[in-house]
Amino acid sequence: MNTPNPKVVPVPAQDPKPVLYRNGSVYSAADPFATAMLVTGDTVAWVGSEHAAAALADSSMDVIDLQGALIAPGFVDSHVHTTETGLALTSLDLTAVNSLAELLELVAGAAADTTGTILGNGWDESRWSERRPPTAAELENASGGRDVYLVRADVHSAVVSASLAGRLSLQDHDGWDDGFVVRDAHFAVRSAVRNLSIGERDKLQRAALDHAAAHGIVAVVEMAAPHIAPREDVLALLERDGAYPEVLAYWGQRATSEEELLGILQGFDGRILGLGGDLNVDGSIGSHTARMRVPYADAPHSCGSTFMHEDDVAAHLSAATSAGLQAGFHVIGDEGLDTVIAGLEKTAVIHGVEKVRASRHRLEHVEMADDNAIQKLAHFGTIVSAQPGFDALWGAPGGLYEQRLGPDRYTPMNRVGSLLSQGVPVCLGSDSPVTRMSPWQSVRACIAHASPEERISARAAFLAHTRAGWRAVGAENPLLGQLVPGAPASYAVWEVDELMVQTPDSRVQSWSTDPRAGTPLLPALDSANEPRCLQTMHKGVQLFADDSLTHQ
Repeated sequence: MNTPNPKVVPVPAQDPKPVLYRNGSVYSAADPFATAMLVTGDTVAWVGSEHAAAALADSSMDVIDLQGALIAPGFVDSHVHTTETGLALTSLDLTAVNSLAELLELVAGAAADTTGTILGNGWDESRWSERRPPTAAELENASGGRDVYLVRADVHSAVVSASLAGRLSLQDHDGWDDGFVVRDAHFAVRSAVRNLSIGERDKLQRAALDHAAAHGIVAVVEMAAPHIAPREDVLALLERDGAYPEVLAYWGQRATSEEELLGILQGFDGRILGLGGDLNVDGSIGSHTARMRVPYADAPHSCGSTFMHEDDVAAHLSAATSAGLQAGFHVIGDEGLDTVIAGLEKTAVIHGVEKVRASRHRLEHVEMADDNAIQKLAHFGTIVSAQPGFDALWGAPGGLYEQRLGPDRYTPMNRVGSLLSQGVPVCLGSDSPVTRMSPWQSVRACIAHASPEERISARAAFLAHTRAGWRAVGAENPLLGQLVPGAPASYAVWEVDELMVQTPDSRVQSWSTDPRAGTPLLPALDSANEPRCLQTMHKGVQLFADDSLTHQ
């Protein structure tokens, strides 16, 4: 994840010169065969054919030759931790580490080349033959006595060196296990290590948002919470000036009454979308803290952790429903989801099911949902914010899901196909830095889901990663996420190898590439080359640009 900052070329927010894109492809419901698009200010003015574009072009316009590139609505990443993403981008990248020895070697190299605390991100011991994280003593030896804090891939646990653990008395906290930290122990070390200055936080947030813009993302949904970072962190994001993706934020703090809820909101001056996001009902599968109905296959003594019970969930939902505010939770395990559904049912008894539906409560992750749970979520009008990248990382036979849950329980997981087919609104995100911000990889993960019955088309996944992201946050403009006349000029330009209609059924793919199908085309995601972003625009403001765009 340690990549150079992308080239960002901001332009004035009010540039009156119209821009005409020609000689490419435009993903538009208004014209599935469009090859050109005209933008005036912050609005899409027209989409149509190359022949019509030739008639429109004049000297008052900035004309861009797409040279076969694709223009598509900009992505919304519906679950992001911005500052943590910046830390991951600027710290030791452990995502590709394949053994305990390799991790310790990287720590030793960092100790030789850097000063201060050694920070790292992304290790996953389920891929190693040792199947265990390093101990505090092993990290102490590898670092030569330096402080070491390495966050696991799911960000719900970490490992620390003996010196750092001793100074913070982590051995006295719940969740300490010989250098491995979860729950209170992890919160204590994270708070100590990430006590950032204003300047440090600003630098990290800029790095993360620049990275998002370089991947065609026009908006990120920040899942802020007191246990992740102080309130100042999300306020700094919301007050940021400049050409960056739009930040849409939730605050994951529990409320027990409407009065308490309104008190929490006071300091945000209406800039928070709701009290939800990473308000944890349970933890994560990788760290053995997602709450399960039966014990973990590889930890038979544990069913995971419960951070909120059904009465807690019901009180929070009731307070939000009474105030007409969107609420939500982080929930992963099957028993964790049972707890949320029980809370929804209690809230419906108090306020009525229609008022619960009108509040549009949302859940993050929902990795384990059986058919009955999915029906209940549809009944209550609950939105699910899913992360397909989890399945791509952990869903294969022998992967983390099978290790933690056993061969009979690990599939199907992350049931995006079933959720959509049962009428549950779904939006997609990365949970960055858990998985990297790469929307096309998320779309690909939906097409190639480990469970064939959960696979969906590229078009369905693309809509869930664009238009549905705006709807999930209650965006007022219904045209956001579309490229039609009158829509906001929020889009990305992509260099692609091939365009097609990609579905789990190859027979449909063959038929849909016939022009008579009238279906807009998307990049062929089975290609060796991932689409490359050439430009990102949001509401007429340029967030990112590559030198290869040709101006006539």
